Amino acid sequence: QVQLVESGGGSAQAGGSLRLSCAASGRTFSRYAMAWFRQAPGKERVFVAAISWSDGGTYYADAVKGRFTISRDNAKNTVYLRMKSLRPEDTAVYYCAADSSGKRGAATLVGRFDYWGQGTQVTVYS
Repeated sequence: QVQLVESGGGSAQAGGSLRLSCAASGRTFSRYAMAWFRQAPGKERVFVAAISWSDGGTYYADAVKGRFTISRDNAKNTVYLRMKSLRPEDTAVYYCAADSSGKRGAATLVGRFDYWGQGTQVTVYS
């Protein structure tokens, strides 16, 4: 069983920055593909960023490309999402997700992930 705990959410002014962290339990974190998704009120959960376990490759949604950076520290069993140039439309609950299947490459589809965190709120005000 894998547990994911997000932290680092909060409020920020438009143009500001925040860094989210997701700490994972489990001995094989280094072989998990990891990702961040977000869900705004009344909307479906959507992909934000992903990072593979095999080569560290990263993928981003067009809406955040160039502004958000996903990274991982396998020694700390933690994945990060650095967010800069925040916009009000970035306001959402952000979820960390883990794919423990061992499949190579970054994953972007909700159905690929078998473990989810509880979510952390990010609010960006203008």
